[in-house]
Amino acid sequence: MKKIMLGLVLALGGGLSSCAPAVNVEQRANVNFAKYRTFDFADTEVKTNGNQNPLLRSPIAQDRIKQAIAGELAQRGLRQVSSRPDLLITTHTYVEQAERTVYNTQPGAGYAYPYAVGYRGAYLPINYGYWYTPSYYQTAHTEQYNEGTLIIDFIDARTNNLVWRGSMADDVSNPGRLGSEFSKSAKDILDKFPVAEKKS
Repeated sequence: MKKIMLGLVLALGGGLSSCAPAVNVEQRANVNFAKYRTFDFADTEVKTNGNQNPLLRSPIAQDRIKQAIAGELAQRGLRQVSSRPDLLITTHTYVEQAERTVYNTQPGAGYAYPYAVGYRGAYLPINYGYWYTPSYYQTAHTEQYNEGTLIIDFIDARTNNLVWRGSMADDVSNPGRLGSEFSKSAKDILDKFPVAEKKS
């Protein structure tokens, strides 16, 4: 395997919204991805502006990520080879403590003027008693969590140009499941890869 020196500075966001984590993609212009038929994984020496969590150096976690990537690419017609691959693939995994704001919606008693209820063209005389209508309010608090980031780089082995990068950040609060969580992230990232799965 080739060894590639990469200088990589990450700026991870300090918070996540309640929606599903997004996949971020960068792609080199005017690249014909259909020409790539083979790939292999490359080792990297990455310079960062922080300390890497030693848990992320687990060979088991890295193997699971590579297996997930290889499986996804096989479905797209790309083969892993040990000699003269078209693409070199590198993976970078990071965990950083982050902070997010969590909003909780709570029901509360509210007082308002009554409103009429229409049904089949008639207004129904609803007795609201003391004119009670429900209301809701939000409370917010911040919490600390571990945010894991997976970056997958595709490098043209002939030109050494980075041609595609996919990344994803998500909550990895259970260190014992880093391998499975990152391998799932790899599949989500490769859903955005510009080569479609082959139809069976």
